[in-house]
Amino acid sequence: MLSVIIPSYNEEEMIAKTAQTVFAVLEQEAVDCELIFVNDGSSDRTQEEIDKAAAEDPRVHYVMFSRNFGKEAAIFAGLAAAKGDCAAVMDCDLQHPPAVLTQMYRLWEQGYEVIEGVKRSRGEETGFHHLSTKIFDRIMTKAVGQDMAMASDFRLLDRRAVDAVLSLHEQHPFFRALSSWVGFKTAQVKFTVARRQSGSSKWSVKALIKYAISNIAGFSSLPLYIAGGAGAVCLIAFLAGLIRMIILAAIGSAPAASSGIILVMLLLAGILMLALAVIGFYLARIYDEVKGRPRYIISRMK
Repeated sequence: MLSVIIPSYNEEEMIAKTAQTVFAVLEQEAVDCELIFVNDGSSDRTQEEIDKAAAEDPRVHYVMFSRNFGKEAAIFAGLAAAKGDCAAVMDCDLQHPPAVLTQMYRLWEQGYEVIEGVKRSRGEETGFHHLSTKIFDRIMTKAVGQDMAMASDFRLLDRRAVDAVLSLHEQHPFFRALSSWVGFKTAQVKFTVARRQSGSSKWSVKALIKYAISNIAGFSSLPLYIAGGAGAVCLIAFLAGLIRMIILAAIGSAPAASSGIILVMLLLAGILMLALAVIGFYLARIYDEVKGRPRYIISRMK
């Protein structure tokens, strides 16, 4: 059986359509399945629509959070609730084409244990979103050791891979990277991002920046090295300015070096403060891990 996990946040317009579309595609291919909607603290009628879908079809299940915990928490809650021999994660807005699920499923039948959905293109993006995503993907590619440039959360995992991912008790997990990091026999399926059929994207610029910072810090120490390198460069610049001032003073010249030195010192102070902020952020993450709070709280489930 294939468990299809669908994180849902304020998706009242899409619940029924998504359920109908996914069932129609998988029934046509004779794939036994269940759908697990994870209501991530929606403030609209999303849960009512999920209840309605569950009443109409016993293959529809759900996990309802007590508040919004984020997409990563929703994915992991869905994986924990999945009863299938394999589990797939897809978006509720149908931008992940359900027809690709059958391709993933057939590859799983052939023995592949992690089947990754890889985007042919990024679809409609703003210039800022495209640039920031490119930088984020490069950092994550280096951290994970695999090409994450066109990777997505749209992927299917064998039960062994699901159990391996669930065994990682990080407070801020990054599913896309962790499901690659655990290894296993992997295949890729390319797909074209479909146009969103209803509603609007829940990813604001602020949310994207927060998501990127959280996942980079959770999977890579690169920001620490960047901060340290920037501090070293500023220190070298400060020393160079100091030597220049000493040399000019020794040959009897009286340049207006004080202002330049002050600027360099201010720059150095700014970089050092940035480095402290980065270190503080990592210490805060350690603090979160030590507290051991649950990733999510379930209000009710079926």
